[in-house]
Amino acid sequence: MKFIQLILLILLFNYSYSQKFNSGWNKKLGNNSVTGKYFSSRGIQLYYETYGKGTPLLFLHGNGGSINDFAYQIPYFAKHFKVIAVDSRAHGNSTDSRDSLSYEMMADDFNALLDSLHLDSCYVLGWSDGGIVGLLLSIRHPEKVKKLAITGANLWPDTSAVDPWAYQQTVSEIDSLSKLPVTPEIKNKLKLAKLLLHEPHISIQQLNTITCPTLVMAGDHDVILPKHTLLIAESIPRSTLWILPNCGHATLIRYKDAFNSNVNTFFKNTFHPFSGKDRFY
Repeated sequence: MKFIQLILLILLFNYSYSQKFNSGWNKKLGNNSVTGKYFSSRGIQLYYETYGKGTPLLFLHGNGGSINDFAYQIPYFAKHFKVIAVDSRAHGNSTDSRDSLSYEMMADDFNALLDSLHLDSCYVLGWSDGGIVGLLLSIRHPEKVKKLAITGANLWPDTSAVDPWAYQQTVSEIDSLSKLPVTPEIKNKLKLAKLLLHEPHISIQQLNTITCPTLVMAGDHDVILPKHTLLIAESIPRSTLWILPNCGHATLIRYKDAFNSNVNTFFKNTFHPFSGKDRFY
């Protein structure tokens, strides 16, 4: 039986981004024996790679993805920051055979990783589920996040936030996977699909507590409904909104050059709130 890749459900397409890079360390992303390391986090081995120097920048990928999802971003940002790219719990090389999985667990994993690296704070870039985890990291461990950039994140899992077609694909995927013989691979895929269907549950009140400057992004035809992205931006006190035109969920791929440049500018520049007469400019 042909299965829809889990990444289709929220990332839409599980592109092999790293295959587009055929020289240097780019082709080693996600499996770099030189810079890749493991960190023990609450019963699992969390895999991460570091590149570049400077202010630390944590990369958080989406559901069903891995470090390779940022093949267009890591070479660029490694010129400006110390990039820390991580395979989230139950993804890539960070295997997790247990039944339970939540975005809160992932956020706490990354907090523990930063502690192990003796980093009191960092910039964070999250795509899709990575954006959700970035929000939770800012909520649960606010001191750890200097600035946050997210694209394609949602606060809750129903069709007021997620495109109805994508939501139904998740339901169908779970139904298909549940009929298969249980193997470690099927068990993990089912766990990730159920995560999409039942989580997250982030309240507006929680967003109101985020104090770091936050860049909220999405495509105008994203699988996350634009009105939901607007709600996120409106609910974070120090936010900037960027809706990319003629674009779906893969903002950082379709607009890779503009995406990298604008996110870098956001991280480098001082946040400027608009109020009073500033709103005319």
